[in-house]
Amino acid sequence: MPSYTDLAPTILRQRLVVEGYPAFPITDQHIKRYLTELSEVTAMITLIEPVTHISDRYGWAGWIHWETSGAHFYSWERPISFFSVDIYTCKAFDPEAVVAYTRDFFSASAIVAKEF
Repeated sequence: MPSYTDLAPTILRQRLVVEGYPAFPITDQHIKRYLTELSEVTAMITLIEPVTHISDRYGWAGWIHWETSGAHFYSWERPISFFSVDIYTCKAFDPEAVVAYTRDFFSASAIVAKEF
């Protein structure tokens, strides 16, 4: 794999992955509310309401489209109760605020985040 070189340094791109163990089973309503409120936490303009889908094999997934990109959400109930959020934007946001909001929203017993 070639080494990474920023091919568009004049275009802001911010990425954040947040993962954790929720205190309760996650439903489509949780995902829709989480993504809607995440838009407020990140000060993003929502273009469409959150969309969700459940897979019998993999669990819930959700997505929200922002004017400056969007966020994906995934949750599993098996083999463990777990969630993963993937945020990609072309507008700066506060990753610490996102992690705190996510921890509180899901009453996460453990949470990790990686910005890149």
